[in-house]
Amino acid sequence: MTSVKSMCENMPFRASTNYEELNEIGTGAYGTVYKAIDKQNPTRVVAIKKVRVKLTDDGVPMSTLREIGVLKQLDQFSHPNIVKLIDVCHGQRLEKEQQLVLYLVFEHLEQDLAEYIQRLPSSGMSSHTLQRLSRELMTGVDFLHSHRIIHRDLKPQNLLVSASGHLKLADFGLAKTYDFEMKLTSVVVTLWYRAPEVLLNQPYSSALDIWSAACIIAEMFSREPLFPGASEKNQLDRIFDLTGRPSSNAWPAGISISRESFAQRSSKQPRELCPYLCEYSNDLLAQMLAFDPRSRPSALECLHHDYFTQEPL
Repeated sequence: MTSVKSMCENMPFRASTNYEELNEIGTGAYGTVYKAIDKQNPTRVVAIKKVRVKLTDDGVPMSTLREIGVLKQLDQFSHPNIVKLIDVCHGQRLEKEQQLVLYLVFEHLEQDLAEYIQRLPSSGMSSHTLQRLSRELMTGVDFLHSHRIIHRDLKPQNLLVSASGHLKLADFGLAKTYDFEMKLTSVVVTLWYRAPEVLLNQPYSSALDIWSAACIIAEMFSREPLFPGASEKNQLDRIFDLTGRPSSNAWPAGISISRESFAQRSSKQPRELCPYLCEYSNDLLAQMLAFDPRSRPSALECLHHDYFTQEPL
């Protein structure tokens, strides 16, 4: 396989004029996404994410080139649950801001998981569909983690659903790659899927993706967010309604948030907040939503759980 270093050194960015923007799809914390067509292949519709990269004296930072190289390497696997990165193009150089506009060109899918859930009939998803989409989510997360990529912003809007009904992860690694100075605690990023260690300003690992994935699976069952917090404190309060208030020994030292500002509560089972869960999915989410990130299973361990090995209930 081509090394990341050699890929970075030989990575010519095509001009963004190779694509014609049709309309804006959405704007997020890390850029604006447009629907576009490839001028060299007008029948191909793509999604283009416009991001700004801070330049150094040597141009585009090597860390950015390295991350792009990793993403391009991942595409060699053509993983069925990862949105394909087709191209990386350069736009204008913003001299005053010392930034370069980059365009990341992805395959285009018509809807995200949030839209898919909204369009469901009153009966919701079938047990088989719930199990399959949950498996596809965890399979995509496991693929990223096995390549040392933490998504860091898993939410229904960043999961796309193909015309055939299969789930694909999008925006993987881009927060880390292209906006490495932005803290995850920014109010721009959706609170509802954020792990407690991030809310408490603690170091995080791939376990934060496991927490977010659990919130998404619960939402697929109930069709509403598991922890729809209105603020960071309210988000923690909702989380502690499930996990119980952490003990004084488990509470992080040296943070401004006081443990005593939260009511004492005992832990619950996820199905007490999401009654649509079956026995196996309840057990899986109870493990994935552990307050201590070290207690959460890996994505691969999740895939070996009984929920994915038993027939849908």
